[in-house]
Amino acid sequence: MKNRVTCIFLILVVLSFVVVSCAPKPPPKDKIRIGRAVSLTGPNALIAKSASIPVYDLWVDEVNAKGGIYVKEYKKRLPIELIVYDDESSHEKMRFHLQKLMVEDKVDFVFAPCGTTFLFAAAPVANRQNYILFGAEGGALQISEYAEALPYFFAVLNFADTQMPAMADLYKENGIQSVAIIYIDDLHGREYTSVATAELEKRGIAVKMARSVSMGVQDLSPLLKEAQALDVDAFIAFTYPGAGSILAPKQAIELGINFKAFHANVSANFGWFNAMFGEAAEGVMGSGAWNCKSSPGAKEFCDKFIGRYGEPAVDWWGHLFYWGSLQFFEQAVEKAGTLNQEKIRDVMAKETFETALGPTWFERGRLAPASHPGEIGQWQKGVFEVVAPKEKATAKFMYPKPAWPEPKPEEKK
Repeated sequence: MKNRVTCIFLILVVLSFVVVSCAPKPPPKDKIRIGRAVSLTGPNALIAKSASIPVYDLWVDEVNAKGGIYVKEYKKRLPIELIVYDDESSHEKMRFHLQKLMVEDKVDFVFAPCGTTFLFAAAPVANRQNYILFGAEGGALQISEYAEALPYFFAVLNFADTQMPAMADLYKENGIQSVAIIYIDDLHGREYTSVATAELEKRGIAVKMARSVSMGVQDLSPLLKEAQALDVDAFIAFTYPGAGSILAPKQAIELGINFKAFHANVSANFGWFNAMFGEAAEGVMGSGAWNCKSSPGAKEFCDKFIGRYGEPAVDWWGHLFYWGSLQFFEQAVEKAGTLNQEKIRDVMAKETFETALGPTWFERGRLAPASHPGEIGQWQKGVFEVVAPKEKATAKFMYPKPAWPEPKPEEKK
């Protein structure tokens, strides 16, 4: 009986060895191919080229400098090859190129396009092919619904539902009692205005004016004068650089209209805003936010990015989010030990990794709010300081902001 058991055991050992030996080996692999359909031309290109593109390029170069990402399945590091198609700022072309990358080119992974509406269009396309897609530029509350319904989509950026409560708390704590809002008449502008209005009024802060503007707005002086006549404490522009966020402070300076707080939602977060406005940028607020003091990883990223592109090229809202998400993705691949989308997706949904953002994880498809480096920033002495929430602040909120400097003669009308 004992000899029979021993024989059976030996047979099982031999059979298990044969099964392992005959198991299919992964096909030869010498690189990881990542595809992206993104706006290199057209109206969306300005944002793409100043936001995620330089960060992604820097990350690819850094990963390749160390030989690539280590993938246990292949027992070696695999360098990255980045394949990029120009979507020409067209949703239709973006979807076409994204589908081509996955189905025809058979890339290993895809990166997101640029912009909220482009993310909305891309996420279902990637999900149908079971391809991981983590967001870059863009964010809206509906993306939360997408992230829960589409298991391969991960939203990275913070937006209205975390930024506006932090801004409203900041206003309340500093005695701001009334605001005027202008907003671009699209998903971004309407959503930010809706959330901000609710959060401000919840804290007893009056929204005395809320006016929509078109993408091609050329003159905001009537709205600036209306806000001045209403004697509001704060002026908020939920607009884009080409649709109010530059024009509003520019014309306020020309007209000598000073508000105690001035928030340029998408514009003040860029380094070029400070370079453009100089002394006049002092005290202007924007969304985001992070800076080189936010974490040791943020300081390391600053040194790399500014050393390569210069300080005016920094996006003090999104760049650290994009960088941290790429570091998270790299660690998820290494943890999974494979290039299998489903296995990596499961790791991304469950694990916490240390990145430049600090401890980084996702909750129901969105970057956890605790992983955000900040929500609201303000220019102070040439630095975009995090001023909200308190626990992430790198400087105290400056209120009231300094009056605009006198415009130069050539700037006056």
